[in-house]
Amino acid sequence: MKACVFHGPGDIRVESVPDPEPGPGELVLRMQATGLCHSDIRLYRGEKKARIGVIPGHENVGIIEEIGEGVAGWQRGQRVALCPIIACGRCFYCLGGLRNRCLKRITLGYEENGGLSQYLLVPSAIVSLGHVLAVPEGLPSEAATLMEPLACVLNSLETCRLAPGGSLLLLGAGPMGLLHLLLARALGAATVLVSEVNEGRLRQARRLGASLALNPERDDLREAALAATDGLGVDAVVVTTGVPSLVDPALAAVRRRGTVSLFGGFPPGTTVPLDPNLVHYSEVTLTGSQNATPDQYRRALHLLTIMPRAAEINTHRFPIEEGTKAYESRLGMDGLKSLVVF
Repeated sequence: MKACVFHGPGDIRVESVPDPEPGPGELVLRMQATGLCHSDIRLYRGEKKARIGVIPGHENVGIIEEIGEGVAGWQRGQRVALCPIIACGRCFYCLGGLRNRCLKRITLGYEENGGLSQYLLVPSAIVSLGHVLAVPEGLPSEAATLMEPLACVLNSLETCRLAPGGSLLLLGAGPMGLLHLLLARALGAATVLVSEVNEGRLRQARRLGASLALNPERDDLREAALAATDGLGVDAVVVTTGVPSLVDPALAAVRRRGTVSLFGGFPPGTTVPLDPNLVHYSEVTLTGSQNATPDQYRRALHLLTIMPRAAEINTHRFPIEEGTKAYESRLGMDGLKSLVVF
């Protein structure tokens, strides 16, 4: 079969590799679509680590092709999406339902082969943990690849404690920023401000329902946030991209007892100056979120059935033979999300 193989930062090649065969407890999927996210680009740049020789891809949708011995509850031909987390199931975090924080967590596309291949061997741990999810009837496979990023966004907004009728400022209008916008609206946020320097992405934010689209090179974010909230400041600010200089404007725009969340991953070794009195006197919660719980994956998959515009985030499609072009597209900020389709 054809697959994208990671050989190191800046070196991903389309190669022929052996077709997988399921062992006990395993499944083999015939892939339909795999999405690339910014984490894949960070891996390509050397900002994240993965096993040399691994097949990337953690936003996966496919059709069950083969079923290993002992697997119950699944049939050939079923269409499924995967929560890519392999967790121990026994540590402090797993026992609390937080498998994304598992002390021994590994992830498809980084330590184990992911879905940038014509076929994907689903490890027995993924199957036994219940991390294989049936795609709802009527939800297109390309849209279903958004389950993983949307689950991460759901975790982000729930970490921010954003209530229906609340206010939100998003710093960054890339794919994840726009998914924050769409989900915040779906969950009842009344005011969603979006800040972005790329004018094309600002236009996307306006089109997808931003209350106000701001360019920080010409707009004062704090003043805009105060004006939109009767002088209070927004309930929550999410830094959707790993740009250290965005922490200060986030803290300046949030209201007292509000929340600032660092969602985007930052380059290794990043530090930022922080005035602790901004946190102390205003009782601001400074937090972050990464990945999502299995329950959030489940809910995100069903949320996609009532969020048809989320599919607009997928703008570029490439066959596996041109899989490296999916990376080039993301690196060049050409459109929004790239998919490899089969």
